[in-house]
Amino acid sequence: MKSYRFVGLASLLLCGSVNAAFAEVQGEQPSAVENSRTMQTQVQTTTQQAGQWGLGPEEMQRYRELMAGPRGVQSPGLDPLSTLGIEARSDAERREYADKWVRAEFARTEKELRFQREVNAAWQRLYPQVLPVSMGSSAGIAHDTGGRLALFVRAKDCTQCDARLSAVLADPRPVDIYLVDSRGDDAVLRQWAGAHRIPPERVRQHSVTLNHDGGLWMRVGSGLMPVVLQQGSDGWHIAAY
Repeated sequence: MKSYRFVGLASLLLCGSVNAAFAEVQGEQPSAVENSRTMQTQVQTTTQQAGQWGLGPEEMQRYRELMAGPRGVQSPGLDPLSTLGIEARSDAERREYADKWVRAEFARTEKELRFQREVNAAWQRLYPQVLPVSMGSSAGIAHDTGGRLALFVRAKDCTQCDARLSAVLADPRPVDIYLVDSRGDDAVLRQWAGAHRIPPERVRQHSVTLNHDGGLWMRVGSGLMPVVLQQGSDGWHIAAY
């Protein structure tokens, strides 16, 4: 009789342990409802981000997959339109993304021009004795005056900086290049210069100089990035951006 009681008690204890363990594991796993909510949130986020660039959710997903591969290493921070255009699978697809990129860039430029006019007015209103900032040509680097140029670029998150750098280096005028996010680190500046193949002979001749920004961009760059400035007798002029 005692033996039966012992077996029965052991069975109850074993069942209780199994049930507790099962409940514990079940509690650690997200429910089907939670999984569904998480997926809905991810889909909504993807759809919203895609809409900001004029893309569909599938295109935004492909962008993420591309940036998770070699393209993300080669071009960190590259925007979706540029990424999908560069990695286009056909000429028609490349043309489609080029059109979307130009429309987005046009809209961006319009907003920056409107803000630039307000910045110009603010300079005159707040600091009338300081050299003003005036607009130059936005289509390319202005060639109406001589003199040294100043180019302000970022090492990260600036898809247009490389194109502007190439245009400046193709110009025969001397240029002082300022890296605004180097944080005063010479190693960062040297690494950036090497990666962008700044001509060593021009650096030795001082027709190209490499500099840490030190706050100059915030004072004269009007918040534009990238931006090419030229200093004349009447103040700083934006030659291109």
